[in-house]
Amino acid sequence: MSRPTSRPPRNTLPTHAPRHGLARVLSKLGICSRSQAEQWVRAGRVSLDGRIVHDPHCPTSIERQQIAVDGQPVKPAERCHVMFNKPRGLVVSAADEHGRATVYTALSAAGLPWLGPVGRLDMASEGLLLLSNDTEWAAGITDPATHLDKTYHVQVAGQPDAAALAAMHAGIVDAGDMLKAKRATLLRAGEKNAWLEVVLDEGRNRHIRRLLAALGFDVLRLVRVAIGPLQLGDLAKGQWRHLTVGEVRQLASPPTCL
Repeated sequence: MSRPTSRPPRNTLPTHAPRHGLARVLSKLGICSRSQAEQWVRAGRVSLDGRIVHDPHCPTSIERQQIAVDGQPVKPAERCHVMFNKPRGLVVSAADEHGRATVYTALSAAGLPWLGPVGRLDMASEGLLLLSNDTEWAAGITDPATHLDKTYHVQVAGQPDAAALAAMHAGIVDAGDMLKAKRATLLRAGEKNAWLEVVLDEGRNRHIRRLLAALGFDVLRLVRVAIGPLQLGDLAKGQWRHLTVGEVRQLASPPTCL
């Protein structure tokens, strides 16, 4: 008598077709943010295989199920990677509860697909901001484990001396957070203020402002001038451009410092 063979359940998916929540899948397809996808699903605008789904966490397979929004089949968006010279005063958010202008206001006439910010700059800060609908690429850049350097030029009231710069490097504890700079150097100094170059390899909320405030210095301007090997360069304030293929690859695989 032959032994019965065990059979996998009929609904077992192959290893190449993982299931994720529906909202996450829509975000990974690059057509919207996860929060926007959750709103679409709860509003009954999204269907799976012709059936309206209201649960944004409904397990979904990109390879085996047909997703539609407002009755239109969803296809992966063409990947787009953009650098933007953010002016001071813009909020890095799709919408602001206080009605303030956002980076999306500034880019509304650019004809770009949906893009999410790759990291943040607070409203009072300026300079290099990345935006993309490539969520895996963005996650790799913002992952703290990568320790991707971010370089800032910072104008402060006063004239930090060598001891202040050393203290920035050593770090301080503020509200339970360890805040320090990977490097801090003096670029130039005037009678009442100075410009510093500050490099971070990790970032917390208002990291540089809090660090300098703890050392007695008010930040007058804060401009991000580089992310890893990518330089802001001569890109004018309020302007944007697509990243080159080489730049996208460089940011995805930053060089290892020995």
